[in-house]
Amino acid sequence: MKKLILGIAIVSSVFAFGQKEEKKDVNAQVQATNKAAMDAYNAKNYTVAGPKFIELYDLLKANGQDDKTYKYYAGLSYALANNLDESIKIYTDLINSGYTGVQTTYTAKENKSGQVSAYDKATWELLKKSSSKDYSDFKTEQSKSVEPDLYETLSTLLLNAKKNDEALALIEKGLAKYPNNAKLKEYHGSALYATGKTDQFMANLKEQLVKNPNDATNWYNLGVLQSKTPATEADATASFIKAIELAPNDPKLKDNAYQNLVYTTIGDDAKAVEEINAIRKSDPDKATTLIEARKERFNKALPHAEKWYQASPNNIDAVSILKDIYGMLKNQAKVAEMKAKEAELQAKAK
Repeated sequence: MKKLILGIAIVSSVFAFGQKEEKKDVNAQVQATNKAAMDAYNAKNYTVAGPKFIELYDLLKANGQDDKTYKYYAGLSYALANNLDESIKIYTDLINSGYTGVQTTYTAKENKSGQVSAYDKATWELLKKSSSKDYSDFKTEQSKSVEPDLYETLSTLLLNAKKNDEALALIEKGLAKYPNNAKLKEYHGSALYATGKTDQFMANLKEQLVKNPNDATNWYNLGVLQSKTPATEADATASFIKAIELAPNDPKLKDNAYQNLVYTTIGDDAKAVEEINAIRKSDPDKATTLIEARKERFNKALPHAEKWYQASPNNIDAVSILKDIYGMLKNQAKVAEMKAKEAELQAKAK
């Protein structure tokens, strides 16, 4: 969770002379709304924090202070509340408005006390011009831009909302401004895949792997794409093995890679069985050839399945496929072992 550091400026310059009571009332409302928003955020009550930050933004804007920082906090709160529609709307508005979140802090040291204090720009410039003997060490400091974060977060929100074409357009716009942003590059691949542009996605993955050959996720994703084409199944096997080697501390990725590795090696078994059955009577010799080829594929898949089971002995998918492979290879003792393990896991899951 992002920690917010807020400082509400008291509304002052927007009120005409003689409106002190009105000014006081607005300032009290600002402070109360700010407290409600912050309290809700810190309590992780994001569904309350989001609207409160918008209320605070609107209140300040109505009185001449268009500080989009509070709109940004509202967008963040809505995102944390998983309110995709509202967060997408706010983040889109912020990006389109050119908001960067960059703020300048003006400080100076009072020579008599040695204390360094922050001032608004007008006061700081006045002190610098007229009180140089009383003040020194005038400095300005700019905060970091949050614009890359806006692009990253909105990309994720759009992808989660299945607005894939919008996500792709936004990511490419972001990459035009921040070509070295690692997260946007990663999301670019996801958006290309989600929009069906698999050739571009594969090229994107290969480009990323040239720059970072130790990225297990990219090796896995590359393997998934390669496994969809018979001509690149051998490449897919190599990619899955590489992903497994690079993901010792990521059990979920390893499980997925092992599962894909096993099924890629076996191939489309339902289609193979259908083909064998179709010619079993009319061309028994060819059927025998196909049966032997099927058996060979299962033999090649066996060591991958065994390693998967060794890595995840309580994964029922690993147990079930290993049982089926042993069955195909007529290893009845192992079939019985896997059946017992499968029954044990099924009982625990109830």
